[in-house]
Amino acid sequence: MITGKLVYVYFVKSILIPVLGIVMLFSCKKNDIEVVNNLTQTDSLPMQSINNLETTYTDSARKKIQVFAPLVKRYLKKDENDQIVFPKGIRVFFYDGNEEVESWLSSKHAVYYEKEGLWEASDSVVTQNSKGEVLNTELLYWNEKEERIYSPKFVQITTRDEVIFGEGFESDQSFTYWNITKVKGTIYQETEK
Repeated sequence: MITGKLVYVYFVKSILIPVLGIVMLFSCKKNDIEVVNNLTQTDSLPMQSINNLETTYTDSARKKIQVFAPLVKRYLKKDENDQIVFPKGIRVFFYDGNEEVESWLSSKHAVYYEKEGLWEASDSVVTQNSKGEVLNTELLYWNEKEERIYSPKFVQITTRDEVIFGEGFESDQSFTYWNITKVKGTIYQETEK
């Protein structure tokens, strides 16, 4: 009886466990290894994360831009443009030469493409200029190099006298001189006297 148990334990430890391990090893699919490799790629993980960002950009000691964001993640991409992602939204204030707020922008999500100097704001994008004109859209680009903002999507601009709806939009970066590419409609509002 004791020898039978010893043979059984020997069989399990020496033969059965290694055989099961080899069977499991060869039963793995190639796709499983690809999935693991994709999950562990370093360019899919942020290189840097910042909570509660508050930063001010200046030029000749004058305030130009202020950025506020609850979360910022910076990604370094091997073959692509490095990205700074604002997954919980962003709020940006633009200042004139007298350091007065010239316009502001907010959105629930944003991405900055470093090499191109291009910002992409999406999801409930709102911007307002110093005249009180408000732009609402779901997607807005700001090209820093060209100093212009634009959108290929549906936009709504509310002024003191009217609400203008359309598709496509472009403007200077301070949202002072703007144009809707395809106006779809206008609603005139009564102004208070």
